[in-house]
Amino acid sequence: MKTVKAVKEVAVPDLGGKLAVVTGASGGVGLGLAERLARAGAEVVLAVRDPAKGAAALERIRAGVPGAEVSARVLDLASLDSVERFADTLNGEGRPLDILINNAGVMAPATRHTTADGFELQFGTNHLGHLALTGRLLPLLRAGRARVVTLTSSAARGGGIDWNDLQAERKYAPVRAYSFSKLANLLFALELDRRSTAAGWHIASMAAHPGSTLTNLYTAGPNMGRTRPARYEALVKRLARWGVFVQPVDAGLLPPLFAATSPAAKGGRLYGPDGPGQFTGGPKELTVYKSARGEADAARLWEISEKLTGVSYGGS
Repeated sequence: MKTVKAVKEVAVPDLGGKLAVVTGASGGVGLGLAERLARAGAEVVLAVRDPAKGAAALERIRAGVPGAEVSARVLDLASLDSVERFADTLNGEGRPLDILINNAGVMAPATRHTTADGFELQFGTNHLGHLALTGRLLPLLRAGRARVVTLTSSAARGGGIDWNDLQAERKYAPVRAYSFSKLANLLFALELDRRSTAAGWHIASMAAHPGSTLTNLYTAGPNMGRTRPARYEALVKRLARWGVFVQPVDAGLLPPLFAATSPAAKGGRLYGPDGPGQFTGGPKELTVYKSARGEADAARLWEISEKLTGVSYGGS
């Protein structure tokens, strides 16, 4: 059997005294990132939808990183009320935020689902929830001169925007809706950096993707609305065993970790694996996908998203 080639590690600087928030940190890439940030000395808030899974994640981090400053707080990105409560708590505490990693997401449910606010689930969770969260945390991010890393996917290369059907109400296709949501993530990350530069917010915003990384993303979403398991799970696990096109979490987390911590990482950039097809490999700066180069599209989607969420970035 082949094995996934070892990738170059990321040298994380001392993060002592810094505060980081990682969404979707109860498992997979999010948990791995939270653990690595805690290991480097950061205080880390695990933003999780399931309190029980959050508690298990805390136990794992504390076992691996004795003395780690970590806490878990409930955040359901599919509910704007939950986003507001989470942000209000942090804003009330008033601690400047140094790192925000917008990692949580859902992928390709077989049938169309909606969020608590009636948005198509992938668009609402992956993009709108994170845009609302980042906007509500803006005072803390500005105070901390933060880095904001939003996870996208190589699927964004094939993503497109149907301005007449953003919510996939007329026609829902699982992978197409996912690709659009990840394109929206990428457009948001780039537009946030442009607006930060123009307004003097001193926030560095960048996008990153983990390639094809073996997590429950491939099973949780695709199995929604199905009576029989989706084929994604068996396929991805088989490829992982063969060491082909799929890498473990410890490798997949490296591009977003690099973006969040490396002095060499810059705002307005995209980071991902350096291997063929961007499936696996060590972190490197990638050329921004052609689908995301339209600044007018990014600005238009931003304005629509502010209206849909009711979260304004103020003087942006």
